[in-house]
Amino acid sequence: MNKPQDQLMSRDDFGALKLHEKNAYLQDLALRFAAYYDRDPIELDKDALSRLRRYYSRRVWADLKLDELGPGQMNRSLRSIGELIRRDSIRDDVTAVLVQETTRRDTLRTPPQDDAQLMFFVPTIYDAPIKDDVNLMDVAPFSLSKKAGRGVLKYELKDSLITIEGGAESGMATVFDYDIFLNMMSFLAEEVQCFRRDERKGLRPTLPPKVYRPNASQILKFCRRSDGGKSYEDLEAALDRLANTTIKVVNLSSGKRRAVDSRPLISGYSVVSRTGANKIDLIEITIPDWVYTSVVRNESTLPLLTLHQDYFLISSGLGRFIYRLARKAAGKNPAKYYVKEVHQRSGSTQELRKFSYDLREFVSRTQAFPMPEFDLSLEDGKEGVLLHMRRRDGYGKAPEGQVLQAS
Repeated sequence: MNKPQDQLMSRDDFGALKLHEKNAYLQDLALRFAAYYDRDPIELDKDALSRLRRYYSRRVWADLKLDELGPGQMNRSLRSIGELIRRDSIRDDVTAVLVQETTRRDTLRTPPQDDAQLMFFVPTIYDAPIKDDVNLMDVAPFSLSKKAGRGVLKYELKDSLITIEGGAESGMATVFDYDIFLNMMSFLAEEVQCFRRDERKGLRPTLPPKVYRPNASQILKFCRRSDGGKSYEDLEAALDRLANTTIKVVNLSSGKRRAVDSRPLISGYSVVSRTGANKIDLIEITIPDWVYTSVVRNESTLPLLTLHQDYFLISSGLGRFIYRLARKAAGKNPAKYYVKEVHQRSGSTQELRKFSYDLREFVSRTQAFPMPEFDLSLEDGKEGVLLHMRRRDGYGKAPEGQVLQAS
């Protein structure tokens, strides 16, 4: 694949285009540039398009008035040399703009500056494994978008119907809001482990609390986010969406509807205190009954799986969903899902064709920037393209995993 800049339209051909044609050409150039250099595609705004048009219009050797030269071999040679220099200048200028307007498409974002530094007075929760509820890892109980949206997600599985609905004003919780839910689950799991250790020692410990009281900075640290002012604003908005997002589950038996229950992601929250700069500080998060009962009252093993700490650095919502799906399905044996099944379970509002394209792009990106723990590949199957997920450390080697359908 040739570099997009090496196939730039000449200045004269570009100048002959209408304004909307120029903009369409430059937008297509930006997309080809992003694909070639593995950068995030972006819709160029008016300022970026204007700058690119200006660079195309800038003259080189204008004082020589090459366009006014008459016929003759020497004049044709001069014009050719001028056009080559002009094209080199266009290439440099256009490349500079496109580099500025796009970002690298790494699988993982860069950790915050103090990510590796120790913090005083940090609860031991940061040493606890990141946990996720196994029963929520088959589907996406959130929107994959980074921006809050409205609407309803519905999943029809073999043994249940699942509906995710956000608040009318706040919108649905996003996959990035869900980090707070993971923080809450991890706290509760650690408390349960401490409770059981004390019980085994013959002590009489009290049950873990149903109210979690973290500092905002502690949540940001756990989720590996920066502690800038906007992070605190985003955190408060995320709590609002989590409190207003509910999961409705209809359990099915022999095709007949059985039990119905509605579960909030968090039962509520309150801001206990704020800093002098009016940033959210101490928070109270009420753990919902369904989470508390499944974790605390479970007498055997916790219904949780440990997530890799780099999960929080996965930069795309689709990538995070794929990791969770792989962690559930391919923790021991390799697993395969048809892409149409992945699309169904993701809750994506995209058409299957566009979703398949984005999934292929993500899988391709993981070849250069691997996803935590799992290797991904796509292959042809009897009913379409298959997403193949295999744990990289070789844990639980076994025969090839079966193709997984909705369950």
